[in-house]
Amino acid sequence: MFKTILTKSALKDFKKLDKNIQETIKKKLTLFQSDPLNYAIKLTNYEIGSYRFRIGKYRVIFDLDEDKIIILKIGHRKDIYMN
Repeated sequence: MFKTILTKSALKDFKKLDKNIQETIKKKLTLFQSDPLNYAIKLTNYEIGSYRFRIGKYRVIFDLDEDKIIILKIGHRKDIYMN
């Protein structure tokens, strides 16, 4: 089981979201903790992160570090990949 850690910027992104979207993301991240690579897509632009989860119209950008999922960014799919 992996432990999920949010960076300060990811927590800020998360708090900006609507409450029902926050709940959906929380449920999915709990599900993904058992085997994150089974649900993840590897990113080609490593500047923003190594992997992403797709949760509806939202994306969660993250890196893996041993038994930790380090969430770097959370946002709508149209905005998430822009710097």
